[in-house]
Amino acid sequence: MSDIFSMENILTPEQMEIREGVQKICEKYDDAYWLARDTDGKFPHDFGQELADAGYFGITQPAEYGGSDLGITEAAILAMTVAECGGMAAVSTTIHAIFGPNPIRVFGTEEQKARWIPGLVSRELKPCFGVTEPNTGLDTTNLKTRAEKKGDKYIVNGQKIWTSTAQIANKIMLIVRTTPKEQTKRPVDGLSLFFTDLNRDHIEVRRIPKMGRKAVDSNQLFIDNLPVPEEDRIGEEGKGFYYLLHSLNPERILAGAGTVGIGRAAIRKAAQYAKERIVFDRPIGMNQAIQHPLADSWAKLEAASLMTFQASKLYDEDKPCGHLANAAKYLGAEAAFEASTRAIMTHGGMGYAKEFHVERYFREAMIPRLAPISPQLVLSYIAERVLGLPKSY
Repeated sequence: MSDIFSMENILTPEQMEIREGVQKICEKYDDAYWLARDTDGKFPHDFGQELADAGYFGITQPAEYGGSDLGITEAAILAMTVAECGGMAAVSTTIHAIFGPNPIRVFGTEEQKARWIPGLVSRELKPCFGVTEPNTGLDTTNLKTRAEKKGDKYIVNGQKIWTSTAQIANKIMLIVRTTPKEQTKRPVDGLSLFFTDLNRDHIEVRRIPKMGRKAVDSNQLFIDNLPVPEEDRIGEEGKGFYYLLHSLNPERILAGAGTVGIGRAAIRKAAQYAKERIVFDRPIGMNQAIQHPLADSWAKLEAASLMTFQASKLYDEDKPCGHLANAAKYLGAEAAFEASTRAIMTHGGMGYAKEFHVERYFREAMIPRLAPISPQLVLSYIAERVLGLPKSY
């Protein structure tokens, strides 16, 4: 990969070894590979398994369960590097099993950790995440999916939407309401978190056709009398919202890292084309109308990268980082979208052609602007928590 985004001055030698090791794997999966997956929609199992075999799926997991006991900073390096390889949001989602089950590591019992984490590290267990619902969106306290306790198990009924990888998953991290909202002191109470089998006898998985990221399925789930053993509940009943919150800052940080990777891939591709494309007997890269937008995007992506690693540093030091984690996601997503747009414009008409890849980058860059949290909610969060302004929602 090009060194226009050199990171030697940001990362330790050990962290650079991680980046270089991931790059070596990514070199086997070039733009042609990801264009093929964007065309045929096949899940990139070979890529994911190679990362798992190299130990990267256990990068943040405890060593006693097969992990590397490293931090979110190292996971961010992984997310940023794989996105830069051309896989974009598709490849980033391939590795979301790394951080999604974080509540297991933090709040699970020793029995649960021993039962689940080794399989997550080896990729024998392939999780998906049932959080969002059709009529609640980001308003998690109004979730409608219910679980009723019947003896030593819960019976779950309801719907989830935008559940990634449910077509290939065999496990699901599921948040549901176990106590009716009107019977709780606060709306955030009464939600419980489970990690259980994706039992297709009780869960219909319906794929959603979508704009991009074809290789990674997005789905709507219809849950009908799903039996969930009590031992699959993480932590206390009714405290699931708080356990889920513990995953949000890492999620924001890794989303920021992945979006920086998308933007870097776009700028790298655009700069190379600008050097090679000759118009009026000169490379178009000589024109400031080409140079300035790309240079501006380079600077914004580097700023987003620094914000991402500052947030991850604070998280790994167990210090407050919510404002920086949200800012990292916001800055990375906006910079990546702008960079991918400029990459298409640099290519002119050929930017619209699939063979030049940047149109795929553009489609993939739209996703992190929408999820896991909207830019408007990030700005509202910062306005309230950092600037001290009154809550607007």
